[in-house]
Amino acid sequence: MRKQAKIIGSGFSSLAASCYLAQQGYGVTVYEKNAAIGGRARQLKRDGFTFDIGPTWYWMPDVFERFFGDFGKKPSDYYELEKLSPAYSVYFAEKDFVTIADNLDEIADTFESIEKGSGAELREFIDEAKSNYDIAIKDLVYRPGESPIELVTPQTMMKMGQFFGNISKDIRKRFKNKKLVQVLEFPVLFLGAKPSDTPSFYNFMNYADFGLGTWHPKGGMYSVIRAMETLAKELGVEIITNANIEKIGVEGGKATHLIINGNKIDADIIVSGADYHHTETLLDKQYRAYSEKYWEKRTFAPSSLLFYIGFDKKIENVEHHTLFFDTDFDIHAKDIYDNPKWPEEPLFYASFPSKTDTDAAPSGKEAGIFLIPLAPGLEDTPELRERYFEKIICRFEKLTQQEVRSHILFKESFCVNDFVKEYNSYKGNAYGLANTLLQTAFLRPKLKSGKVKHLYFTGQLTVPGPGVPPALISGKLVAGLVTKHSKYNKQSEIPTL
Repeated sequence: MRKQAKIIGSGFSSLAASCYLAQQGYGVTVYEKNAAIGGRARQLKRDGFTFDIGPTWYWMPDVFERFFGDFGKKPSDYYELEKLSPAYSVYFAEKDFVTIADNLDEIADTFESIEKGSGAELREFIDEAKSNYDIAIKDLVYRPGESPIELVTPQTMMKMGQFFGNISKDIRKRFKNKKLVQVLEFPVLFLGAKPSDTPSFYNFMNYADFGLGTWHPKGGMYSVIRAMETLAKELGVEIITNANIEKIGVEGGKATHLIINGNKIDADIIVSGADYHHTETLLDKQYRAYSEKYWEKRTFAPSSLLFYIGFDKKIENVEHHTLFFDTDFDIHAKDIYDNPKWPEEPLFYASFPSKTDTDAAPSGKEAGIFLIPLAPGLEDTPELRERYFEKIICRFEKLTQQEVRSHILFKESFCVNDFVKEYNSYKGNAYGLANTLLQTAFLRPKLKSGKVKHLYFTGQLTVPGPGVPPALISGKLVAGLVTKHSKYNKQSEIPTL
């Protein structure tokens, strides 16, 4: 009889793990507490409008190709992909914005037009970033974080100094114009930390941005979730929604069952893609590997205040992805990481998927998603949400030189309290643990429980880190560990003659 693997959650990492474990011969069941699958990557539909609730950026297409390729498939077998041109735009002031093209040649020309000599500097910087990308994404991040030895390769030894520098200093050595600095620091925000706290090696995100480009799957990021669901079911995975996990049962030091909606479900292996901290609260206290004090001392990626808005007209002077950097990023960053509080003048981001995808909004109308990064754990009230909506919509109208307020058909919001309620997210964080030097690779919470056998973790709080591509990789890593330890245990059961 096949061993049974029970997976908690149905986000990217959980679905990836389910596919790999099913491929390896396990009977796999995925349990999702909400009514729809996808975890943080769920979808909102209202009055003919469609919004991605969570991730909206499709970067690192090679990681998606590698995932589906592991099963003899291609992304195009499941969804249509379009490269955005331009990739995005960045506003710095009224009538003052930079448009990022879909290729490095044009981007270098844009840089050169803003700061003499910066075009050549950019090409050199991206060459270095590509070198790091080749080391990191094609090799390093596919290691399970069990030992520091994993980081020691001939290639990484040559780059060792980059783990102790930081991206902010590196960029400022090369570029003096503040706009260009902000554009180059932007991709690092996907790693969940300030550029000044992010090791230089992570400049590979700049290659992901300028080298590989920004893409859009038709139907939004939820199309990827649907694709992974289809693949999982093709591999024999069962997916059950409205399944609230109440407890992880441990017997003889092994995870043996789940209590789901009051029912006991036996398991040979349990993998949790739910919030790591929350998952450990499902264990009796003596089986938790990390204390409350441990979690309190971690550097978490931001939470977010999000608005999903249906407009009754097309919005002008914006791209599919548009960033608003018209206020001081350093001050906003301090309000997130150093002295957590609601920022006075936040930077924000807006996405208009209907610019690319006609199915995202009815004809002649526009779907808009607005996001403000926030410190996790902040007070979250309807009054605060409304106050900050007024802040950003006023600036949006001024910067893009149009009146939009009277064209709002509806708006829905999502913030700290919702991240806690919907995803059991620690302090309502949106992206997991930041990728700082002391929270990289083997220094992150482990994929395998240190106290309970047959219990594993996957997702943005463990290896390799936050973001959708890392989530796919995390699912593969945990499935590999399950198989590795299963083989080891079988061998150890063979009697010695």
